[in-house]
Order: sequence, then C-alpha cells, then structure tokens
Amino acid sequence: MYNLVDLFSGAGGITTGFSFDLGANYPEFTPSFRSVLAIDNNKDSIQTYETNFASNGLAANIEQIIYKTLPDGRHRFSETAENVIVRRQITIPQKVHVVVGGPPCQGFSQLGRMNNWDREDPRNLLWQYFIQMVKRLEPDIFLMENVPQLLTSKQGQEILNEAHKLGYFLAQPKVLDASLYGVPQKRKRAFILGSRIGPIELPEPTFEMRTVRDAFANLPEPSNDPLFILRNPRPMSLERYQVIPEGGNRFDLMKARPDITPRCWLEKPTGSTDVMGRLWWDKPSLTIRTEFFKPEKGRYLHPNQHRPITHREAAALQTFPHDFEFTGSKIEIARQIGNAVPPVLSFQIATNIHARLQDPLPVYGVNKTPNLVELKKKGLLRLNRNRNGR
Repeated sequence: MYNLVDLFSGAGGITTGFSFDLGANYPEFTPSFRSVLAIDNNKDSIQTYETNFASNGLAANIEQIIYKTLPDGRHRFSETAENVIVRRQITIPQKVHVVVGGPPCQGFSQLGRMNNWDREDPRNLLWQYFIQMVKRLEPDIFLMENVPQLLTSKQGQEILNEAHKLGYFLAQPKVLDASLYGVPQKRKRAFILGSRIGPIELPEPTFEMRTVRDAFANLPEPSNDPLFILRNPRPMSLERYQVIPEGGNRFDLMKARPDITPRCWLEKPTGSTDVMGRLWWDKPSLTIRTEFFKPEKGRYLHPNQHRPITHREAAALQTFPHDFEFTGSKIEIARQIGNAVPPVLSFQIATNIHARLQDPLPVYGVNKTPNLVELKKKGLLRLNRNRNGR
C-alpha cells in the first residue's frame, strides 16, 4: 500500500478516487493507497474524512500545524492553539509516497475575483504551505488541484518554479473537464502534477460521457437515505418550478408567467441562462457548487420533479459512492459536496500515479520548468473539448 497525505482535504474527494474501488465501471482497479493524514480547517470535513477512511485527521489551519521529524524518521504533526497549546498529535510513517491537496481557491476563482487574481488575498498564498509540506515529506509524487484561473496567475508559475527547485519532474499543467473523464458533470479544474521517480503526465480524456440519468440510477431508497434532504418551498416557489421545462430556465418563467416572476429578473432581460434552470436527463449537469439546493443560484432543478436536487443527488453527480457518509449540518454537507474534486476524475489521475509508482526510475533528472505564459499562447492549458478537437 502506498501512503498518501491529503492537505486542505475537505471531505476527501481526491482521496476517494485514490482509495475506493469505484464499482462495476472500474473492476480492474484494486485500491493501492491508504491515507495516513488529512488536514483541513473545517472540523465537519475532517469528521467526514475520518468516518470514511479511518484515517488520522487534524482540524486546524495549516499554518497552526507544528511539524517535527522524529529520530526514527517518522513525521509528527501537532495541532496547536495560538502555536502554544498542543491539542492533538499525529505521527505518520517516514515514507510518504503521494501528497495531494487543493489549497482554498476563492482568491483565484471567478466568483471571488475583484480586480485581478494577483491581489494580495491571503488565500492565494496557502499554496506555500502545500509546497513546504512537500519539501518536508519528500513524497515520490505530488498533485495539486485548483480553479483554472490558477494557471493564469503569477502564483501558478511560482508553484511550478518552487516544485522544480525541489527536484520534481513536472507534467504539463492542464485544466481538465471532468465530463470528459466519466463524470456526469461539466466541471473544469486545474492540476499540477510532479514526480521525483520519473516522467509523469496527467491522463488523456476517456470521452466516456455520463449523464444525469446515469448518475441518478440506483440511488438509495429515499426513506432509508439521510442525504435525501428536501427543501420546503413556498407555494410561490413551487408554482415557478412547475412552469420551467426540462433544460429550461428563468427566461421560460419570464415568458410564460411574468406575473410570478421576480421583478429583478423582469428588469434584467439578459444574463445567466442557468438561474432557476432545470437539468437535462441525458446530458451532464453543470458545475455543482456549494448552494445546489437553491434553484435561484443555478441549474439545480430536478429534470422532471418540481424541486431542487437533493444532497444525495448532488453527491452522485460528483461521483461519490452511494455509501459515502457525510457529517455535519445540511449546509456543511452541501459545502463539502460542492467543494470536492469528483472522485472519478481523481481516480483517472490516480491510475497514472499508480503506474509510475509501480515502475519508478530512482535516478532521473528534472525537466525544464513549464512556462504558463508560453503554454497559454500555444493553447495548451486546456484539453480538447471533444474527439475532433473542437
């Protein structure tokens, strides 16, 4: 088994792809990774992580974690309060094969953008703690995930430069669209992958297209499912839902029933086509965010039922296994689901990492540091959207 450390872990979407047998779609995959440590500043996320992976978790800001190498080479992590009082200690093996993680991305994200992505938002600097941990643990391979905007920021280039200094061969950084890798959801995320044991690359698209219908097949019976969480809509909201057809949105409501359309929408005849949108059965969903239970926030209405999708349905669109257990309030669970990397996408990356670990090259030089500006000019930061490259 290969030892894995998950930083900024959330509920463990990345770890799920590395650690779970994802069922009949991937019968050839035998889990070969075990999580030895997870760090996240959200206690509910850590509780979820520990529930599913029986792993050690620290619920603390990563900057409050004190690290020490023990005489026998093992690594000790101490959760502290004000860097003085030790609340919890975890000791992990000397050998860590893989470090994964997604430093908080709000400072880079489109939703969080003010003037530009290089503003001194403190969240934009948390990647430094990720790189520091890579330096301390010296894993064979590391994987960092973030929003696509990371690869157009100065911090993105700094991450590559620092990893190169540590002796890592760097795969060409890319933005992967989860819907091209067997995930029933259009979700684009940036990935940076480095290896100390030989060349490695991010996976090519599988073009296995899965839909909302696929995701919702064989869901647990609602009566036995704690994640079958429904809102209690007001009569006016329910009346609005009933007007919107499959694939429709607020513009259908405006056209058919202006009398029950919010005035602010009537006064804004242009804008997002996803607000108060209904999903299509036979297409992937759009990106599942943290407020998927609010139709006014996006395309989150069930394809033919007059309600927003449930937490279980959102988790299925994210490709969490149906027996994955979430802990926390309804809002906290929604946040864990919406912030996660889809496990099936993580699994596709894990297969490349596993292959490299199985066939290491102990003596191998680093490659030239990828230049994000040049890659962007050449159009190489994004994968082709379909088989024809369009």
